[in-house]
Amino acid sequence: MTKTADTAKPLPLADLHRKLGAKMVPFAGYSMPLQYEGIVAEHEWVRAHAGLFDVSHMGQLEVRGPDAAKALEALMPGDFIGLKEGRLRYSLLLDDNGGVIDDLMVTRRADHFYLVVNAATKKADLAHMTRRLPDGVSIEERSDLALLALQGPAAADVITRLGGEVSTMTFMRGSPIRIKGSEIWISRSGYTGEDGFEISVPVKKAEKLAKLILDDKEVKPIGLGARDTLRLEAGLPLYGQDLSPVSTPVEAGITFAISKRRKMEGGFPGDERIRRQIEDGAKVRRVGLKLEGKQPAREGAAVYSGDAKTGVVTSGGFAPSVGAPIAMAYVAAADAKDGTELKIEVRGKKLAAKVVPMPFVQHRYVR
Repeated sequence: MTKTADTAKPLPLADLHRKLGAKMVPFAGYSMPLQYEGIVAEHEWVRAHAGLFDVSHMGQLEVRGPDAAKALEALMPGDFIGLKEGRLRYSLLLDDNGGVIDDLMVTRRADHFYLVVNAATKKADLAHMTRRLPDGVSIEERSDLALLALQGPAAADVITRLGGEVSTMTFMRGSPIRIKGSEIWISRSGYTGEDGFEISVPVKKAEKLAKLILDDKEVKPIGLGARDTLRLEAGLPLYGQDLSPVSTPVEAGITFAISKRRKMEGGFPGDERIRRQIEDGAKVRRVGLKLEGKQPAREGAAVYSGDAKTGVVTSGGFAPSVGAPIAMAYVAAADAKDGTELKIEVRGKKLAAKVVPMPFVQHRYVR
């Protein structure tokens, strides 16, 4: 049976979303708020103020054991042995051919690693890692935790007004803090390109915390629609569209997720293929495209160089902050250079597009 917003799994804050007037839609098996007052208005509010996202559909996992760092390095290309406590690292779960099974965030805490994985892949991720982790290293899904994201230039001030101390916290760092008597885990990270925080909080305390944050005049609730337009402008890939087992990190343009030591030493799935692509180049590349006119191109649209098909759009839409339609696509390496003129087929018409640098809107992380 196809899931609808009513039959999909509810989020911990489902009642609050409905009270706030959210339009609910099914996404990754969950009933999620698509929008409250409108995607463009919410997008622009996050760029100017701060927006609260409920991302409790994401998987929160904990990996424990004396050899946990080494075990994770056998699954992913990040440097986890050298990762300091309270630091986050963007990484990739890879298959044996170097294809991307998932992209995720890994944090070293005092006695374990904390992973945040994508909702649509979390069951498969958990099964994959459970099979491959050695004896003495355990993995647990923390379904008792909700996850909120507060994003936008006013985010730090909002947390400060609630009594949280984040003034010394910089991008990709995390720490437990106390807000109104409750201890939460907070990291300076997010999926919008803006400054902001992701907050892990017990499900039982999530609604109270969300209401406290929303009481601030600088904060509005934001849905999936604006989350997608914000991440697209930030040039951030979406798993299942821009990333999949078909693509390697080199093809996807995310080799920054492979640390210098791991590039030299290898020891992760698909390392030979990936290191060969780093040295020799990949045949296809993920690129940013800016279209002429106002008509957007969506996922699946064919991309042409002259009369020859060179690739396919993986994400696309109208970008409110850019004032034009933009897209991400995989194209032949020969057509991936900035400034290359291409065409995208939309409804039988070929729209002019140009390869442009990403991000489309500059990141505003606090480093």
